[in-house]
Order: sequence, then structure tokens, then C-alpha cells
Amino acid sequence: MENSSCSISFKNKVRIYSHDFLKACVYISSFDSPEHIFTKKLYSRLIATSHLLEDFLDLHGAKNNKQWFFFRELASSVRHLSSSGYSQRHIGNRMVFYDLADVGNFIQEGEKTLDFITESLMNLAPVVIDEAKRLSIDIPEGSYDQANFPGVVTGEMLEYDIDDDVVTEQKQHIVKIASEFLNIIKTFEPLSFYEPYTLQEITRIVPFKVNEVEIRRFEMLIHNIQSSFDSYVIIGGYRYGNRKLKQLRAHFSVVLHILEVQGRLLHYYERHLLELGGISHCQQVRKRLTELVDPKKLLDRTINYCLYYVSHFLTAGKKVAHEILDENIEKTSIRVGIPVTRGFHNRPSMMVAKIVQYFGGKVELVVNGDHFDASSVLDIQWAGGKIQKENISEVVFEGDIRALNDIKILASVNYAEDSMGKGLALPKELAYLK
Repeated sequence: MENSSCSISFKNKVRIYSHDFLKACVYISSFDSPEHIFTKKLYSRLIATSHLLEDFLDLHGAKNNKQWFFFRELASSVRHLSSSGYSQRHIGNRMVFYDLADVGNFIQEGEKTLDFITESLMNLAPVVIDEAKRLSIDIPEGSYDQANFPGVVTGEMLEYDIDDDVVTEQKQHIVKIASEFLNIIKTFEPLSFYEPYTLQEITRIVPFKVNEVEIRRFEMLIHNIQSSFDSYVIIGGYRYGNRKLKQLRAHFSVVLHILEVQGRLLHYYERHLLELGGISHCQQVRKRLTELVDPKKLLDRTINYCLYYVSHFLTAGKKVAHEILDENIEKTSIRVGIPVTRGFHNRPSMMVAKIVQYFGGKVELVVNGDHFDASSVLDIQWAGGKIQKENISEVVFEGDIRALNDIKILASVNYAEDSMGKGLALPKELAYLK
């Protein structure tokens, strides 16, 4: 009768589950420099083998065992750093295909980030081997050959023979995706900055303002709109066809992958390097990890590279998204009354502007032939002065039909205020204005 899987001892099983992980660490340790060795395939091998080992160790209680805790933390360190390295390497491989107008120092900063990741992995690999020896885990004989981990990019490109032109039915999806992208940009604005943070400033915002949970939330939002784009707008390749749509997709993609790098680095920092007090043995292990993975460099890359360029490319994509919206939205015009009795003072002007900003399409307020930007509170108030001066009772809004439908609802309840200018309850269709 064959032995059940549970009859194999922990010692034998940990050797099996460590084998491929240790073999990859032996391979890394055989090099003096990380140049050319950290390909996507190597990152993939490190991610898979470290994850498998980490799960195995967790299943057997390594988190609560002094002998095995450090080995478990080393496996986790390799996993999260390799995941961020994979995403950063992917960005580097794809840059030639992205149609991004203003990249600034992005490529150089990306290489600097990758250098930090590979340097950290080079530091970790020999320590992993030494710890395995201390735990009496057999080290695999021999090593991988560099040919086992070739780069992804070749000098060839397959023939482009699938048409990806947009058809009329896709316009509604384009409008929805562009609008959602603009809303994400607006939501992200409080995290935006334009000058590098000092380490002292970074430690004031991480993890209190910028943390793994917040960044992964944005990552999922971007992932969802990119998924919708690939499913309903351009199903085929991205080399030809509508250039503007491909530019929009490029902004989705680069932001998504930067957020992947940032989310994994933040997870690693918060879970493994951040000093929060607690059990002395855990503190000792954290101290050892900080000697292998520099938390100062990690924080700098997380904020001054990842967060900075997420903000940069979201802002750059805003113009493209607005242009695509204007080309694809259904446009119309409506004639509505002005707010009785105080006209377009601050509150109704702000609500109209919020409606327009919410949908993202262009809307203009037309007063006796003069056009005002209905997304701007100031412009609407300028129009209000003309309306009052010329004693006008009705105005015309032109543009995005979605926004106009809601402006019509707002106007039907006198812009949700009484004759004294006091606010009234909003119709349920306009609950997003609260």
C-alpha cells in the first residue's frame, strides 16, 4: 500500500518544496552583477517557487516558529520583490510600443527602480542559501544555465493581419471607459505631487496616506477599465488603427503596471520592514531584512518613482480622454430656465459644473450667442452676470447628452434651491452631487 502524502516527513517535504527556489538562488549567487540575468522568465520562476515555499511554510506554522521564521520571511521577500521586478521589466519591454507623448525621465527612473530590486535580490540569494544550510536543507547540486532564462524581446514581429478598427456599436463603451478614466484621475488628484519628496516627508505619508490598500484600490480600478477596453473596444492588436484610442490604452497600461510595482513594494515594506513594535524575535528578523533590502531606497522608489509617474501619466492621459469623449459622445442642446430668484450664484453654478465634470464631456452654456464653459464655476458665474444684466430668463446648454439630461433634471427643481436661495433635497438621479 502506498504511503499517503501526509506520511512524508516535514524534513523531506521542505526539501522538495525548497528545491527549485534554492536552485534559482544558487543561479543568482553565481553572478557578480545583476546585469542581463533578471529576465521576465527568471522573475516568473522566482515568483512561483518562492510563493509555493512560503505557502508550504505557512501551512506548517513557520510564522510562529523561531527556527523557521527567518527562512519564511526570506521566501516572502523574494516573492514580493520579484513580483515588482516582473512588472517593472514588463514596462521596460513595452515602452517601445506605448505611444506616450511626454515620458520625461521615466525610463531612467524605471531603470533605477529595477536596479534597486535586482540589487536587493542579489543580497537575498546567498542569505537564503546560508539559512537553508543552517536548517539542514539540501542545496541543489549544479545550477541553471543562462540560456534557461532568455529575454522576451526578439528582433522579429509577426505579421499584422487582424483588423482592429472601431465600429459604431463600440462608441458607448468608449464613452463609458473614457468617463471612468477621468473620474479615476480626479479621485487620484489628492495624491499627486510635482517635486520629489524627502525621506522625512515620505515617512509622514507612508503608510498613513499612501499604503498598499489605497494603491491596490486604484490598481483594480485601472485594471477594470483596461479589461473593458480590451473586451469591447479593441479586441485585436495595438500597432495600427485609431492612434488616439491606442494612446489612451497606453496610459491605462503604463499606469496599471506602475501601480503593480508600487503595490507590491508597499506590501513588502508594511508587512516585512516597517517597525511597529511587537515580538522581539520578529523585530530581530526585520532588522536583518533591512540590512538586505534598504527601506530608504524602497520608499524613495515607491513614492518618487511609482507615485510620481502614476500621477504624471494620469494627467497626461486626461487630455486624450477628453478628446476621445468629444469625438464619441452623443451631443444635443436643451433650453432651460435660470435659477429663480437669485440666478447663477455660487451654489447652482457649482452643481452644474459638477454634473459636467462627472461625465467628462464638453458642455457649453450659451447666452445670446456667447459661449461659456459649463464645467467651470467661474465661467458660469460670468454668464450669470450677463444673464442678470440683459434680464434673460432662459439659457441654452449644448454638448454631452448625458450631462444635459441631468442638467435638465436639476433645472426642473430650480437647481435644488428655494426662492431664498436655500438648498433643497436633490432628486435621486443626482445623488452623486452630494
